[in-house]
Amino acid sequence: MMLAAMPRTQSSARYRGALKLHRGAAFGEISITRLQPKHSTNPPVAANGTALAISYATLGVAAHLPSSAGRGGARNRADRESYALTLAHVANLRAAERHADKIGLPFTRMVSIHWEAAGVPLAGMANATGRYTDLMAKALARHGSRSAWIWTHENGDGKGGHCHLLAHVPADLVAVLTGLQRGWLRRITGQPYRARVIHSRPIGGRLGLEKGNPDLHAINLEAALSYILKGASEAAATKFNLERLEPGGRVIGKRCGTSQNIGAKARKEGVI
Repeated sequence: MMLAAMPRTQSSARYRGALKLHRGAAFGEISITRLQPKHSTNPPVAANGTALAISYATLGVAAHLPSSAGRGGARNRADRESYALTLAHVANLRAAERHADKIGLPFTRMVSIHWEAAGVPLAGMANATGRYTDLMAKALARHGSRSAWIWTHENGDGKGGHCHLLAHVPADLVAVLTGLQRGWLRRITGQPYRARVIHSRPIGGRLGLEKGNPDLHAINLEAALSYILKGASEAAATKFNLERLEPGGRVIGKRCGTSQNIGAKARKEGVI
């Protein structure tokens, strides 16, 4: 689905007067055929599906390596369920995005992972996302880079449990990252990689946009952020003027998260 126009949110005021989005730019969400929950094998993945919501570019400058993902514990209990991003969730994710930009780690890449199609049960999705971000951070660190990220989980008909991730990935390390991620999925799931389970694209459509055209990158990033927040509650949507809303579905454990270097504690302490 294409995004017809950029919604004006409270946080997008800093982007007013910037360049417009390219009309032909695509931005997306994973696309999966309707799942068969009682089938013993993984559901098939559709060749075509929901188009990416907006255009977003991947680029990067040196990134910030956060400490451990900090997953697990009470927030990932099997009996802890949610159906939408709360006002507090949305506020935290928006604040984390601003802090990432402040410390020189603007989000440059969007990754969507269809965990259910990869063979991960709903109750294991939070752990799987945590392992993926751990592997990503360690790979970037081995190449002398830092990173920052935020993610949200959704669950819907025909798509099952899946993750949307916005991250800072340096432009010169994109090829390294994309070359490794299928192997990471095999390690996480213990199963062969299935085509189209993971989608990784630059925010804004091209590498280096955050440096080459910061205004255009900011507009595309705002649209990408709005896209991953589309599973927000009505209260959160009203507070943050979110115009695109879709049912977020039942999620077990953490519904969203940030890397520690842009989390609430880091922001309070002014961590750079």
